[in-house]
Amino acid sequence: MKKDHRLAEKIQGKEFIITAEYAPTLDVNPANVASCAKYFGDGITAVNVADNHFGVAVSSLAAAVVLSQSGIEAVYQLLTRDRNRIALQSELLGAALLGIKNVACLSGYHQTLMGNPESTNVFDIDSIQLVALVKKMNRGQLLDGKKIQGEFSMLVGAVANPNMKPIEMNMLRLGKKIAAGADFIQTQAVFDVNAFRAWLETAHGKGYTAKAAILAGVLPLQSAVQAKELAEHYTDYIIPQAVIDRLNAAGDAAAQQKEGIKIAGEIMKQLKGMPGLRGIHLLSGGNEASVPELLKIIS
Repeated sequence: MKKDHRLAEKIQGKEFIITAEYAPTLDVNPANVASCAKYFGDGITAVNVADNHFGVAVSSLAAAVVLSQSGIEAVYQLLTRDRNRIALQSELLGAALLGIKNVACLSGYHQTLMGNPESTNVFDIDSIQLVALVKKMNRGQLLDGKKIQGEFSMLVGAVANPNMKPIEMNMLRLGKKIAAGADFIQTQAVFDVNAFRAWLETAHGKGYTAKAAILAGVLPLQSAVQAKELAEHYTDYIIPQAVIDRLNAAGDAAAQQKEGIKIAGEIMKQLKGMPGLRGIHLLSGGNEASVPELLKIIS
């Protein structure tokens, strides 16, 4: 992997890394997408562009290119839920052609969780196999051995759920992603810092933190209602009742949103400095305007 862009450089260095998230919408006005670049200023190394995360939206690749043209280093997301290996390889080639340097490989939520129960899922390969596929393309070959013309070079990321039990199975999946070639791992949102610390200590003890950069996910909740919905419908969101109660007690919608940022700030401060943790991934959840405020807290 050529060290010719910020995320790769920081992963190979020792600096604490902060990445953020941009969630495309149904807005196809390039100027409106580009305007979101203002939220990702100094302090943000790269920005993940969600791939139809909670429903149909502008494609990750298209939005990543627009943000890149606005000076943002994008991490293009690619889900195996919606594409077979033909489409995955074709889209990766297209991303390289358009100058994208980073890709995050995910399986994606089941379509029933994103308002499209009538859709057919694909899952031709899983996220671990997708990581390995990108690594093979980095060596200049497609799955069938055909040679890629020109330079294909992608920094490869994957996602881990620190809440998944049992821990042995959790570590098995994490280890497979790293062995397949993941350069960085971004975790699902952390709300229970002690539980995350135990997960990270286990990963650190197995040597995984030396092989891939671990970035802890932090989500600024916008309301008690949002927190409850996430906790009830998505298994990777483990949100303590105390957090929901605290949001409820904050008051009206504006007060709850402010409290959500405060809680996220407290979590970030507890995470920073944990042995083996290379950075934080700010999961804006579509609330990109919260990123500058979170940056002020952590810096």
